[in-house]
Amino acid sequence: MNTTQAVQYIQMAFDHIDLRITRWMARYSLSVLRFALGVIFIWFGVLKYFPGLSPAEELVRNTIYFFDPDLVIPILATWEVLIGIGFLSGFFTSKLQRVTILLLFMQMIGAGLPLIMLPEVVWTNFPLVLTLEGQYIIKNLVIIGSALVIGATVRGGKVDPEPGK
Repeated sequence: MNTTQAVQYIQMAFDHIDLRITRWMARYSLSVLRFALGVIFIWFGVLKYFPGLSPAEELVRNTIYFFDPDLVIPILATWEVLIGIGFLSGFFTSKLQRVTILLLFMQMIGAGLPLIMLPEVVWTNFPLVLTLEGQYIIKNLVIIGSALVIGATVRGGKVDPEPGK
């Protein structure tokens, strides 16, 4: 076997392995994404039921000062738990996924409010340097992106590891 043949063999082996991994990811990625979002929302929501446990509690209290936080926080907790349950049980119905994603996007509007209402809490140097609270909020962009990917499949769309084949 000469060098050219060896390189071709290695490339073929790599392509074979890459295709198997890509097919596996296409098969399971949406389920993993739904599961991960479900766990995140249930976990963060449940923490809000117990005063002092949620790292976001103070941020929520300071953002919604125009409402009674002791009333709003349990509502927010329930909302987040429902989103989580929707993602976990949404494996079965696309209608439930649509409602879950709508609830998520509505919740994300509220979650982003501190960026505007509490700039001194989320920025140390606007617009580049975030505080820990700011980072906590900005990570929601990944959650929004994940919801968009799931939402793109509610009509039966799939992740295709080999488009055009």
